[in-house]
Amino acid sequence: MTAWGGRLIAAVTLALACAIGARAAWVWQVNVYGRQLAEQADDYRNQLAEKDRLHGREREEAAAAALNQLAEQQDARRALEARLQDQNNTHWKEMNDVQKAQARLRDRLATADLRLSVLVDTGALTAQGCDRGMREAAGSGGVVHGAVRAQLDRAHAQRIVAITDEGDQGLIALQACQAYVREVTK
Repeated sequence: MTAWGGRLIAAVTLALACAIGARAAWVWQVNVYGRQLAEQADDYRNQLAEKDRLHGREREEAAAAALNQLAEQQDARRALEARLQDQNNTHWKEMNDVQKAQARLRDRLATADLRLSVLVDTGALTAQGCDRGMREAAGSGGVVHGAVRAQLDRAHAQRIVAITDEGDQGLIALQACQAYVREVTK
């Protein structure tokens, strides 16, 4: 072999060794970088999963808070409805009682069991010179001793009772409305 042949073999061997070394380095780098990329991908996936868990927990907490608030509002509404129902029952009981009392009073007036009378100003009557056929009420039964009273006709008395009945019902309805407004605006 000549010197050139030995050199050529050495050069080819050296080139082949360099190619094998480069290939080995390339494979080694691919494995190292591949592992690093896989680790980064795993870390990224883990971070995303953690963010998803945190976001899911936040959504669950927000939903639980919203449900709690809704439950509180529903409880408050039920309590208000119960109070309003109680007030409504009270209102109708009062209205019913007043109507029954007015009906009894009308019945007593209609049967002449009860007579309405009014106080009369005797000073004005004596100044006019008449007594108009009015008499004093009996002693212990009257509110004012010695006062002159005039008895009303039954029809007039019933009209007066009807007017006071409407007034009483109006006052009870007004009180019920005021109680309702107070409850609702609490």
